[in-house]
Amino acid sequence: MKSSTDLREQWIAWRNGVIGSPRFQRFAARSPFLRPVARRRARTLFDLVAGFTYSQLLAACIETRLLDHLRGGPRGADDLAARIGLPADAAERLLRTAEGLGLVERLDQRWALGSEGAALLGNPGIAEMVAHHRLLYADLADPLALLRRGGGGGALSRHWHYAEASGAGDAAAVAPYSALMAASQPMVAAQALAAYRFDRHARVLDIGGGEGAFLSAVARAVPELDRGLFDLPAVGERSRARLGDGVAIHRGDFLTDPLPTGYDLITLIRVLHDHDDVPAMQLLRAVRAALPPGGTLLIAEPMAGTRGAGGVGSYFELYLLAMGSGRPRTMQEIGAMLREAGFRRVRPLRTPLPLVASAVTARP
Repeated sequence: MKSSTDLREQWIAWRNGVIGSPRFQRFAARSPFLRPVARRRARTLFDLVAGFTYSQLLAACIETRLLDHLRGGPRGADDLAARIGLPADAAERLLRTAEGLGLVERLDQRWALGSEGAALLGNPGIAEMVAHHRLLYADLADPLALLRRGGGGGALSRHWHYAEASGAGDAAAVAPYSALMAASQPMVAAQALAAYRFDRHARVLDIGGGEGAFLSAVARAVPELDRGLFDLPAVGERSRARLGDGVAIHRGDFLTDPLPTGYDLITLIRVLHDHDDVPAMQLLRAVRAALPPGGTLLIAEPMAGTRGAGGVGSYFELYLLAMGSGRPRTMQEIGAMLREAGFRRVRPLRTPLPLVASAVTARP
């Protein structure tokens, strides 16, 4: 009797043989029943080929603030050209290509914000990520070289490796990192807050909390919850301006310094996947030691193998490789690490948008 793996292997071989057959492709393009599928597959394949062009176009729209200029309503092409600092013909070309991605749309002789453009403006963290992707694109100019050297050593890793400067108390050195994390954090914070009831706890400590964007979101949802933040000294210094005096700021390195105690909820929001397995295990064991009996650890971050997440896992695989640290892990891998660190009750949580972040809780 054939195993399920054998049957799946046979199915894959048959499927790929059919799809890759030029004869079948011609038949599907002519068939009224298969034509929509053929067209959709052709569009998907073209999107794979043209993806870098789309990304660069989006970067141009962000850098010129084209979408921001349309936030208040439609504008003429000449008006937009003057505002974004491009010649009229270049601005018209940018608008036409942005229209193809749904970022803008034509309205008579004017241009209006498109549905995708409106969604982008509603998620400022995405725009911040796109703005710094120039570094990632530089590393991906030769993807095989990046893969061969095993990550790091490029523009992106030089941007993120700020620990030495921040350990000396240089707040300016951590500003780019902290600002990007703060701008993009609300997307993940919304998933964690929707998936877990924070009001069952008295005190929460956010480890690696940056400028405090996540704790600010927690405060809006559960204002009575006492909050603490633990991060490198210079990062903690920047968080004070956002969080005010009502939040305990603990300064240190969570890979070398003991974690504060007395918190019945500890959160790792988009932290674990930034670290390789050895330091990640160090961190989980430190959290286990800091939690009181009955305390809870909440992890929320993009995870590998998430159903419906599409190419998100592929993105983070290469992003973290270029960064030189960490990797996206599956829910099963994180669960195994938690159990190895001494946690016993591990429970995956359902988030509204697993593409943005999945979540899991663990208790000693």
